[in-house]
Amino acid sequence: MDHLKVIGKSIPKKESRDKVTGAAKYTGDRMEAGMLHARMVTSPYAHAAIVKIDTSRAWQIRGVRAILTGEDCDVLTGEEIRDRPVIAKDKVRFFGETVAVVVADSEACALRAALFIDVQYNPLPVVNSPTEALRFDAPLVHEKLGEYDKAPGVVSRPGTNIASIIQIRKGEMEKGWNESNTVIETSVAFVPSDHAAMETRSAVAEIRPDGCIHIETSSQAPFAVKKYMGIYFRIDPGKIIVETPFVGGGYGGKAAIQLELVAYIASKAVGGRKVKIVNTREEDMVTSPGHIGLEATVKLGSSQEGKITAAEIIYRFDGGAYCDKSSDVARAAAADCTGPYAIDNLYCDCLTVYTNHPYASAYRGYGHSELTFAIERAMDALADKLQLDPMELRLRNIVTPGDISPTRNVLNSSNLGDLQECMRRLRTLIEWDDWTVRRVDAYKIRAKGISCSWKNSSMDPDAGSGAIVSFNPDGSMNLECGVVEIGTGTKTVLAQMLAERMRMDPDQIHVRYPIHTQITPEHWKTVASRGTFMAGRAVLKAADDAIRQLLDIAACVLRVDPEDLEVGQGNIFVKADPSVQIAIKDICYGYTYPNGNAIGGQIIGRGHYIQRQMTYLNPETGEGNPGPEWNVAAQAVEIELDTRDYTYKILKAVSVIDAGKVLNPKTAEGQVMGAMSMGLGFANRETFLFDNQGVIGNATLRDYHLFRYGEQPEYVVQFVENPCLEAPFGARALGEHGLIGMPAALASALSRAAGVPLNRLPLFPELVWQTVMEARHDSV
Repeated sequence: MDHLKVIGKSIPKKESRDKVTGAAKYTGDRMEAGMLHARMVTSPYAHAAIVKIDTSRAWQIRGVRAILTGEDCDVLTGEEIRDRPVIAKDKVRFFGETVAVVVADSEACALRAALFIDVQYNPLPVVNSPTEALRFDAPLVHEKLGEYDKAPGVVSRPGTNIASIIQIRKGEMEKGWNESNTVIETSVAFVPSDHAAMETRSAVAEIRPDGCIHIETSSQAPFAVKKYMGIYFRIDPGKIIVETPFVGGGYGGKAAIQLELVAYIASKAVGGRKVKIVNTREEDMVTSPGHIGLEATVKLGSSQEGKITAAEIIYRFDGGAYCDKSSDVARAAAADCTGPYAIDNLYCDCLTVYTNHPYASAYRGYGHSELTFAIERAMDALADKLQLDPMELRLRNIVTPGDISPTRNVLNSSNLGDLQECMRRLRTLIEWDDWTVRRVDAYKIRAKGISCSWKNSSMDPDAGSGAIVSFNPDGSMNLECGVVEIGTGTKTVLAQMLAERMRMDPDQIHVRYPIHTQITPEHWKTVASRGTFMAGRAVLKAADDAIRQLLDIAACVLRVDPEDLEVGQGNIFVKADPSVQIAIKDICYGYTYPNGNAIGGQIIGRGHYIQRQMTYLNPETGEGNPGPEWNVAAQAVEIELDTRDYTYKILKAVSVIDAGKVLNPKTAEGQVMGAMSMGLGFANRETFLFDNQGVIGNATLRDYHLFRYGEQPEYVVQFVENPCLEAPFGARALGEHGLIGMPAALASALSRAAGVPLNRLPLFPELVWQTVMEARHDSV
């Protein structure tokens, strides 16, 4: 790819100036005369029957236009299982669930009225973990599980708290265990947490006089909002218009559909008037969907030389009170359940379990940071028992071309990244062979930990993306596609692709950022690190379509065959004699001959890509094709532990990722560093603190701790470039992969320093102390 002029160059994000100057507009910025505002009343209980809702005092507040309860909307929602009411009815199933909505002239008025609504509850027994949920006498979160509508491949167990189960079966387990000289078993756990995106979720809804429903939303998936609102409310999708401006971070949390539904029924209750709802930070953390929790058990058998011969894995995902996307997250984890290791004999059960926790949405990595933590802690345990270097154990077992995935797909050099090269580079960057544990002084110990990861996209088999390109009279181009700009810079990279194909300056490419489902070509969802892959393929097809039209017109003007022409630098020229040329600006709106005759017209290129060869997974065997490629990464963390109080510093974090082809180096590096920071935060401090009644005690950023300025370690990022032949310019996914192995690598380093296995997240100093001291209580 040495001939590339734009791809591989670090150009600034096209939206940067708008964002740094404050000109960029978000959904929450929408202000109009006559707009009404909605606020929610939420449950202080995690599980309780709703006895009575008294709204009489709230109605006395001047400016209140409507008050909605569960009695006003019988619709059940949820992408995987339709089990969730828009507003709780009969009972609440998690702390923070919406029980009433007030619509008023101002936000302050709505809030005041909400405070005057009196809700009487009858508390019910709480299911506070997957382990509790699976007990034979556990309270049922959903008594009517068998009656709900379900998506294809979702297998529930009515009469239990198992929302879904998928099984992966490969090889012969008895043979695998018989060949094992060494067997280890580990368990890991962590509870749900938050995405903590900078922008809280928001939505604006209006029902116009012609019956069309207009939604503006801070969503990663505006076309999914259109699709599912049509399904839930039995509305013709053509009458649903969704707009999305810039989105201030999503990380999967804004792929779920929630506030759009609230805004719509609120608008309907006030005669179709425009209604706006914006989450407070506290509401965004507990009322809207969060990051899934997990309890897992991994049992590995290996030969004396360290070759894994059998694996038995049980994943119990904490899907929270409603299924929504959690069973799909579990399905994605099941498909890649072994991590990037070649294991011939495999047994895996992957369960999504109802609890009385906030329900889960997608989270950066989509089940893979979770499964990777479980697998990598088991790999470290096996290395310890075999007295084998953890790096060497991994190298003896990592997948290579010719191996078979857990879903029984043959891996090759195109659909599998080069993990061996990633690990070779990591070994050098982290200076693994120099030392892994060393004492700094009488109290401080430094240690390093490593992890390996892989991820398939695990998207819908029919997911697609479209793009439209058009010209301006000066020969510059406009690019429109359905990818939502959530901070990733994807649309800048798409502009680079278009500029590369057109052989023009990327400054001549103008990108439209807001999404409008009536005019923007559809893009499945801005998730799964698929924007560059799918939209990139669509943009290149649109460029080729535009080029074909340009060549047809230029061929008539220059009196040559279209095959004799080439495009570049704003001109169409004859390959054999480049001096014979015509400017694109002179033909992109058609061409007029001196006598007035005209040919052609405005050139508009269109392109579409739909994912190929993917299939649903068989829920009983796991057989199927989850996606086009498996992208890989090797990561490491160096820490310093103070054994006096078990506080520690994260000194250095390293990621080596097979990028296929780095399209924009600075953007790629920034994406990976941001993901690494997010992964370390998840591992090191970010968690909901539930009491024994399922109530969250840290639902503010004052108590829910994120990395602060000055706390970040040194980040080192490198890329391997082993192209995926199906991807545009060979580029592999990057957006999530910096996060996936970070929790496991941090746990590995800290375990090595403390001398005990640390298998529960987050890795608070108190947890390290408890584990080392075998303490049973939280304090002395």
